[in-house]
Amino acid sequence: MYLQRRNRILRQSAALRSLVAETTLTPNDFIAPLFLNEGSGYRQEIASMKGYYRMSVDNTLKEVKELWSLGIKSVLLFVKAEDDTKDNTGKEAWNKDGLMQRSIKAIKDALPEMVVMTDVALDPYSIYGHDGIVENGEIVNDPTVEALVKMSISHAEAGADIVAPSDMMDGRIGAIRTGLEQNNFIKTGIMAYSAKYASCFYGPFRDALDSAPGFGDKKTYQMDYANRTEAIKETLMDIEEGADIVMVKPAMAYLDIIREVRNAVDVPVSAYHVSGEYAMIKAAAQMGWLDENKAILESLTSIKRSGADLIATYFAKQAAMLMH
Repeated sequence: MYLQRRNRILRQSAALRSLVAETTLTPNDFIAPLFLNEGSGYRQEIASMKGYYRMSVDNTLKEVKELWSLGIKSVLLFVKAEDDTKDNTGKEAWNKDGLMQRSIKAIKDALPEMVVMTDVALDPYSIYGHDGIVENGEIVNDPTVEALVKMSISHAEAGADIVAPSDMMDGRIGAIRTGLEQNNFIKTGIMAYSAKYASCFYGPFRDALDSAPGFGDKKTYQMDYANRTEAIKETLMDIEEGADIVMVKPAMAYLDIIREVRNAVDVPVSAYHVSGEYAMIKAAAQMGWLDENKAILESLTSIKRSGADLIATYFAKQAAMLMH
């Protein structure tokens, strides 16, 4: 049999395959989410996220140094607020002595080179578990945006390199950019959760921060997973308002959205490989249904291949160790 072209020629060996690989995954691609808890010497595994922990600041510093040694250059901070700090205003979110603010300062003092990103949303601080202020059963947009601006400025004052609004309120990127500029935080970046969908894949994360909504759901502000072109509209608006990086969340069930966004914009695109996606791989591996390490690398490569420049993933450390 004569063939003019044999495509298998370039698949014959690992060396050949790596030579012609179209997508390369490295620790430089990863953002490592970290969950912070009050206390000292605290390290508790999250039941629905096997192998992932809530940690006090001292243990978090050890983790950050280990991540850096593996080549991971960025962390994304989330805090589990104490119940007595929660209300319907979110005021603990801009407490200069709050857990988030102390954590930012501690990490930047210990490892100034690490890029510290911070979650900007009210749900960890809300008695209702919603990303915004509640009035008469409704999550109100404009008062929430005012709170998010205060929160972002507080994070910038503590030393955050990039604030990451994950709330999906209208107009918050422009308001945050204005607030940062007016307070002379001209070097603080914004990573906008531009296309954040109302997804069932966030469940384990809400366990980690005890931030599940106390009533209803988040569908009046997070996007409908049936929509594609809306994601482009949201993303372009965020860029116009001053976003430096845009994000699609979740990642694996939304690879088409990541590609659409990548094709439409000229800023870095990040994707969030969320807690439910992490938990599914962990659970299937625990049952012996798939090879965990192979599934991690294949999944992350698919996200990179779809167009993501950066990947926030709970597998950051494990994947970086596999690459070493």
